[in-house]
Amino acid sequence: MNAKPETDYDVIVAGGGAGGVGAALGAARAGAKTLLVEKYGFLGGAATNSQVLAYCGFFQQGKKPKKAVGGAGDLVLDALKILGSDPDAYCSETTGNWIILLDPEKVKLALDRVLLANGVDILLHTRVAAATRTANHIHSITLAGMDGRIRLSAEAFVDATGDANLALVAGIDCRQGNGKNQFQAASGPIRIGGLDADFVIERQVIVKAFEEYNTAGCKFPLTRHDGGIYTRVPGSSDMWWLMIDFPIQDLSSSSFTKAEIHMRAAANEYVAVLRENVAGFERAYLIQSGPQIGVRESRHPAARYDLSANDIRTGRKREDGIARAAWPMEDHSRPGNPVYEPVGGDGYAHIPMDCLRAKDINNLYYAGRVIGADPLAYASIRVMGTSFATGEAAGVAASMPNADTDQIRKQLSNGGSII
Repeated sequence: MNAKPETDYDVIVAGGGAGGVGAALGAARAGAKTLLVEKYGFLGGAATNSQVLAYCGFFQQGKKPKKAVGGAGDLVLDALKILGSDPDAYCSETTGNWIILLDPEKVKLALDRVLLANGVDILLHTRVAAATRTANHIHSITLAGMDGRIRLSAEAFVDATGDANLALVAGIDCRQGNGKNQFQAASGPIRIGGLDADFVIERQVIVKAFEEYNTAGCKFPLTRHDGGIYTRVPGSSDMWWLMIDFPIQDLSSSSFTKAEIHMRAAANEYVAVLRENVAGFERAYLIQSGPQIGVRESRHPAARYDLSANDIRTGRKREDGIARAAWPMEDHSRPGNPVYEPVGGDGYAHIPMDCLRAKDINNLYYAGRVIGADPLAYASIRVMGTSFATGEAAGVAASMPNADTDQIRKQLSNGGSII
């Protein structure tokens, strides 16, 4: 009888956003030798690469915040707290949802620290380029990095890339957007400096300034008419402003190039409008847009179960649930005009394990915004707080290939996850 060939890792996780961090922590804390691969030179996903400076999904809606995510997510919040960040719930004035405000530089450092402290190997500046598989099993992946291409094998893999890059190269069928050539709009959050610390930002003054801008033959007409979502960046007097949405026509590089160029130009123009027309912004300047636009939606690889809008509307509970979806269905199909539909029942719905399992490959798991979900349910589960939870469950499952859902749930609850 031939000996089983040794693998390089027990679990390899592709993608270093919230889902990937959760997966790597879940796998490593369950005892697996774990590698996390990330294309940027830092971790954090949208929080650090797109200026989305808020963790959504950690709390349910309501007059008071109620935790919906723990476990690996709490490890990250604890690491942020050590760095001086406040992980307490903050109620968004615009939506009434509870979020956690972020300083992106502290997020980068906190994620480095918590992953290394838990024994996770990290490869930055590295992408998944190819996968070797049989009918229902991935044997290895090829990584493209600064030192060329390397091939690594593992017992199990987690796709937490957001764009389903691992599933794509593994040959799994992927739905694009809602399956009808429509994608949730991309976003362009920005950071604005030059404001006095005690200056009170007045929403209606901003709304009026851009109403006048829109009617004056402007270059970049705004589709959002409520002044956007804004807060102060923790530890500074800077303003974080989510005002820019842009439609994505398809998943081609040319479409994303067009969106990036548009958003940069629009961001500079909108800050100029504030500077010239809104009292208190006379010295305002654009500090930063993200290294890339905020991609809300791209590919959805085939899973064994797609969470449905009705699951969210009814707050469906399940014996095979491994995470809570507590963020409302926040649909950005119409750029600048988000529609929120609350979670029913007790304020959360269970995400079942089969949403995290690839349909045709036994050792591939999904985390974050690539898990199985229909278009409206996806509008709930895509946020970063929920991604920590689905990521942790995917990592635990990948580290325990012969475990049933009850065993996975037990491991999660022992680690502090909220199920």
